[in-house]
Amino acid sequence: MRPALTDYRHLASGKVRELYRIDDDHLLFVATDRISAYDHVLDSDIPDKGRILTAMSVFFFDLLDGPNHLAGPPDDERIPDEVLGRALVVHELEMLPVECVARGYLTGSGLVDYRRTGAVCGIALPEGLTEASRFAEPLYTPASKAELGQHDENITFDDTVARVGAERAEQLRDHTLRTYARGAEHALTKGIIIADTKFEFGVDRQGTLVLADEVFTPDSSRYWRADDHREGEVQSSFDKQFVRNWLTGPESGWDRAGDAPPPPLPPDVVAATRARYLEAYERISGLQFDAWIGPGA
Repeated sequence: MRPALTDYRHLASGKVRELYRIDDDHLLFVATDRISAYDHVLDSDIPDKGRILTAMSVFFFDLLDGPNHLAGPPDDERIPDEVLGRALVVHELEMLPVECVARGYLTGSGLVDYRRTGAVCGIALPEGLTEASRFAEPLYTPASKAELGQHDENITFDDTVARVGAERAEQLRDHTLRTYARGAEHALTKGIIIADTKFEFGVDRQGTLVLADEVFTPDSSRYWRADDHREGEVQSSFDKQFVRNWLTGPESGWDRAGDAPPPPLPPDVVAATRARYLEAYERISGLQFDAWIGPGA
């Protein structure tokens, strides 16, 4: 018989995830259907989102080389029935205070930074770049890891050194770029550009750097249709950018610079967001989501 979720001690709530302690060495990592944007957790859930994020992470953890935080299969008997399919048993790690961002294309906060300074996270770039320009080589552009409700801020490599030391900072940069290259290469064979993504790393008791949290999900990555890529244009996406675009568009009526929280998403935006996340998973993994383990499978 599987344990109940109440058998485990709740440790923390994030924007999307809940964390529970299983024992001295293992945690239960649960992805909810919540969605966040612009440092707000929205009132609207996206059906099946937690299961899609979990399925995508499992696919990529299996694809990638190197250690990761998984400590059991997706149907591990330590996972309670009520979160089966959206939860993973993971090793407890000492998490590092840096969001490790890899960028293959210029967009988002990187584009804002470039237009203001001609650089991204202190990395000088050629003149004439624009929305969706492809970099000659992917960039490592770290960010600070903010508290819930606060905003991650782009930092330089030197800032990373100040936080974790020179040797660890170099490891983070090298692991991030190597992991991004492997994932982006695979996605491109499926007709999808991974424009950028972010990783989190921790350190185990032996001092080994370990890939943790989620990996290459629609929450942590920008997915573009390779066939539709046009430099200078906002790209059609399979990821959370669709929600961001609605929130900042005229239909939502929301003032991002104001004090009011974002409005709930209308049903058609919820449904379209779910469809994009689902298509991203099925195209990239080559698997049918209906076959994924858990309630509703």
